[in-house]
Amino acid sequence: MTDLTWMDACAQAELVRSGQASPAELIDAAVDRIERVNPVLNAVIHPRFDKARTEAAGPLPDGPFRGVPLLVKDLGCQTDGDPYHCGTKFLKELGWTADHDTAFVGRFRQAGFVVVGRTNVPEFGTAITTEPASHGPARNPWNPDHSTGGSSGGTGAAVASGMTPVAHGNGRYASRPASAASSA
Repeated sequence: MTDLTWMDACAQAELVRSGQASPAELIDAAVDRIERVNPVLNAVIHPRFDKARTEAAGPLPDGPFRGVPLLVKDLGCQTDGDPYHCGTKFLKELGWTADHDTAFVGRFRQAGFVVVGRTNVPEFGTAITTEPASHGPARNPWNPDHSTGGSSGGTGAAVASGMTPVAHGNGRYASRPASAASSA
């Protein structure tokens, strides 16, 4: 099979549609890459490899991204039965797990994505670097001595290093008032 490392989500989905690859093969390739690269980067803090393999082997929705591996951020995006810590040590120590999929995850699944894990975040996404006490720092794939930044630092490091072709990230958005924009 073709090396999937730098292939984007659309190209990977086309491999599945055309029968050149199965969802299971895409998941196995992502898991292999995560297992090789993540020990240095600490981008993926909660792998869900067995669940992802089971999901990929079963019936998947016939969405546009059927079988494509996806990582979700450990903040604002819960997956049923999986750890959900928001970068916090106290939730990690409690062993907190999500009791449902958030609507966003439901939409990802309807599109055919298969969630392979959760990515590292700063505590509650409030810091400018992804270096939580709960899971340790995520590292920049171009220079592991540097931070990834925050709050989607684990997500950025994972995609930039080719672990998966796409990953969930979110942020706060601010806009200028219309009057300020027109006078700028």
